Amino acid sequence: MADAFTLRPIGKVVRNDHAVLQIDVPYRPALAHLADFSHVVVLWWVSGHDDPQSREIMQCELPYAPGFEAGVFACRSEYRPNPIGVTVCPILDVDEAEGRVTVADIDAFDGTPLLDLKPYIGVTDRVREIIQPPWFDDWPQWLPDEGLGL
Repeated sequence: MADAFTLRPIGKVVRNDHAVLQIDVPYRPALAHLADFSHVVVLWWVSGHDDPQSREIMQCELPYAPGFEAGVFACRSEYRPNPIGVTVCPILDVDEAEGRVTVADIDAFDGTPLLDLKPYIGVTDRVREIIQPPWFDDWPQWLPDEGLGL
């Protein structure tokens, strides 16, 4: 097993009226037929927490469960040994020529480096029955179609 990996950003998040995944020129051919899907799984680098201190944090207080602390593998915290974020986004538009994937929303900041895009495929990505901890009891079952407006 390798001790280190080399990742190359494929683009970045651009925030204006909508969230746009701006894909760099060499990777634009990879957008072919992405528009045939309703959602995209976006993997992104949590660049604002790519420092030794953030990478060493293994537990944190949950912003949606005040007073409760969990391990970073049990939450979507920005603190991670490898600061990789993941978001499933509704696709609003794909412009292959310009390398723009407009999405309803993404929980990443403007300028965030993109690592990969994968189509959301119901048969493999959807889970019929889930178990989740009580701190999610007040959350809706589904995100609104328009996203959260982050």
